[in-house]
Amino acid sequence: MNDPHASTPGPAGPGAATVTTPLTADLLRGALDLERTGHGVLPHRLPAWARAQNTDGQLAMAQSQPSGVRLALRTRATVIELDTLRTKMAYVGAPPRPDGVYDLIVDGRLAGQASVTGGNVREVDMSTGSVENRPGPIGTVRFAGLPDRPKDVEIWLPHNEITELVALRTDAPAEPAPRGGRRVWLHHGSSVSHGSDAASPSTTWPALAASLGGVDLVNMGFGGSALLDPFTARAMRDTPADLVSVKIGINLVNTDLMRLRAFTPAVHGFLDTLREGHPTTPLLVVSSVLCPIHEDTPGPSVPDFSTLSAGKLRFRAAGDPAERAAGKLTLNVIRDELSRIVKQRAAEDPHLYYLDGRELYGEADFAELPLPDQLHPDAATHRRIADRFAALAFGAGGPFAPVTA
Repeated sequence: MNDPHASTPGPAGPGAATVTTPLTADLLRGALDLERTGHGVLPHRLPAWARAQNTDGQLAMAQSQPSGVRLALRTRATVIELDTLRTKMAYVGAPPRPDGVYDLIVDGRLAGQASVTGGNVREVDMSTGSVENRPGPIGTVRFAGLPDRPKDVEIWLPHNEITELVALRTDAPAEPAPRGGRRVWLHHGSSVSHGSDAASPSTTWPALAASLGGVDLVNMGFGGSALLDPFTARAMRDTPADLVSVKIGINLVNTDLMRLRAFTPAVHGFLDTLREGHPTTPLLVVSSVLCPIHEDTPGPSVPDFSTLSAGKLRFRAAGDPAERAAGKLTLNVIRDELSRIVKQRAAEDPHLYYLDGRELYGEADFAELPLPDQLHPDAATHRRIADRFAALAFGAGGPFAPVTA
């Protein structure tokens, strides 16, 4: 949706937004922490104590990208301006990544989209691992022509750009939107859950599924980083939620992080930690969606540089299927073990459930909607996964179905 009223303006003119609202935590949904920076505030999806235990640059970047994070306002403003400083990713030799999108939701409906200019660029050379940071200026996203009445407004921040919030201006007072009593769904997963190649932040599959399920999303999907980290489990344990899901599989394979001997107790430990804070909360364990390159071939995943000359980035599996005998993980190995673990634990945990990710995206789906780079779904596939998850999890008889009196 392209909104003719959405733009990145120059100096404000007549009728411009003049009411400045402090950017405080009570205006944000989906963030676990808000860091003060030299420009403003930076939303994080891991708390500061957890970030201090992390040494991985990939996770540091992913959790700073605000997938599922949105400003939530009650206002009658007709103009909203948000100054931000973005950090955009770029990869040497790969096609430029599209600009991040801000989705404007008014009373539950998509009402506009826009992007900002300027900002920082973090360029990665995947052949060497080197990173170059290039600084840039603050930009402004502006939405005008909004209805002149009290309304609930959400601005979903780009799921794929680190976004420092600098200033919020409106042409009428704004206050935090009431939470409305909806159930909170806390979800953890990989880049597929983070948003990968979704069209916009409110159309990642978890955001769409949350909308269909009528719940508030806290998305802890971290690109490349769903690795059973204990600090992630503890952060989830300490986050209030009515529904919890963990999607496990692809990152453990494509990082070649652990063997089956370590995987099984790591899953138990992760679930044990979640249960410390959410002892009877519906808890859904989801295995990976279909990813043909890793169904029976271990990782790591590596870039296929032969396709860069054609302007395409693809990945391939660099492991050897014979290595499964030594405990190397594949998606089918993980699915079998997750199913066994959940069945074992569910004997004493009646609120624990398992969902095979191929029910969300399987062989027939891959034939119709193949993964463009062999790892990540496109926008249409995000919608399909969301529809399937909403039906299986939030629908009648599903583990997240509303409880009726």
